[in-house]
Amino acid sequence: MSASSGLPGGTVHDLPVDLRDAIRAEPAAHATWDDITPLARNEWICWVTSPKKPETRVKRIAWGVENLRDGKRRPCCWPGCPHR
Repeated sequence: MSASSGLPGGTVHDLPVDLRDAIRAEPAAHATWDDITPLARNEWICWVTSPKKPETRVKRIAWGVENLRDGKRRPCCWPGCPHR
């Protein structure tokens, strides 16, 4: 975890600024993020950063924060991070 970010990253992925800011802006999502494992955080980060199109990334951040706010611990219907 970077001291400036205030939020931990994943096992092999650092938390990108755009995802960090979105999570910080939603207290319930922030609470879930703090509660999930580093491997689960890694899955979310990889899922958000893996698309080629910027607009897909923006959609994934919004959808991810909504799901984290609802207490979901992993991205649904995704085979998982290939980097772990």
